[in-house]
Amino acid sequence: MRDVNQPPRMVSLDQASEADSALLSNLLELYIHDMSEVFPHVQLGPDGRFGYSRLPLYWSEPDRRFAFLIRCDGRIAGFILVMRGSPAVSDPDVLDVAEFFVLRQYRRAGTGREAAFMLWHRLPAAWIVRVLEKNASALAFWRDTIATFTEGRFDERRLTTEPNDWRVFSFESRPP
Repeated sequence: MRDVNQPPRMVSLDQASEADSALLSNLLELYIHDMSEVFPHVQLGPDGRFGYSRLPLYWSEPDRRFAFLIRCDGRIAGFILVMRGSPAVSDPDVLDVAEFFVLRQYRRAGTGREAAFMLWHRLPAAWIVRVLEKNASALAFWRDTIATFTEGRFDERRLTTEPNDWRVFSFESRPP
């Protein structure tokens, strides 16, 4: 939650382009490093980078993949990667939050929540958010954020896949 003694921050969500590839690649390294705590099979490559092989697909499949940069007070604060279709459901048109990252200095200040709300208002659709069950802080964030956004109108179910158990949130967004 945001510290009430701090002035409110201005959050924006900007669609990324191929020109933002290097920036997103750098941010993905920070994100994957954070995620390696809950995904122990994630390993550094011989070049000292984790890498994200799907990033070029966001430029070659513009009808299926969408990349966004989160800014707070004009400064880079994170990113959101979205794909059409989800491994959690059979609907090819559902939108799936594939990756979501907020830099640590902007966490627990409402930045992520506001960026998620902006995303769902910008792209009205049926949505899926998948969260690794053992990622307790992310699970709490998404459950609260989705419940607030949908006023409690969402479905939550467990999905077991080898080697991970997931929580899958399903809901509809509509334009504001």
